[in-house]
Amino acid sequence: MQRTDKNNYYLDIAQTVAERGTCLRRNYGAIIVKNDEIISTGYTGSPRGRKNCIDLGYCYRQQQNIPRGERYETCRSVHAEANCIISAARSDMIGGTIYLTGFDMETGDLVPNADSCSMCKRMIINAGIEKVVVRSTATEYKTIIVSDWVENDDSLSGKFGY
Repeated sequence: MQRTDKNNYYLDIAQTVAERGTCLRRNYGAIIVKNDEIISTGYTGSPRGRKNCIDLGYCYRQQQNIPRGERYETCRSVHAEANCIISAARSDMIGGTIYLTGFDMETGDLVPNADSCSMCKRMIINAGIEKVVVRSTATEYKTIIVSDWVENDDSLSGKFGY
């Protein structure tokens, strides 16, 4: 038996966390790890006390045919990365890694080319997280160095928003 590498081990945990998600379109799970210790977890879902899309039986973004990556302000859910970050102290996250796995709820497949939205990228940067590891397939993943977002990511420049 071959032992699972650390990145896939943590991505497997993030994948399990995603199973708690309540979005009807895409569910993500995120975990923050530092020094080989899980700091926090988060999944896609409405703010505490608010009804989730699965409880309502509809997704407003889906009803309005809003494409992936656009108009997140119309979504009921808090993203997995955001939920993960607000559940941890910044001092614990500095230099850590966030692992992210997402599923398309219609197909059950992993979300292809998954990436954090520009708001989550801003939170990840301010949290002091060093790396983002995103699952691509059951065993493949991409690693993003957060400082690359600071220097090279046009979605954070403000030219696309307010």
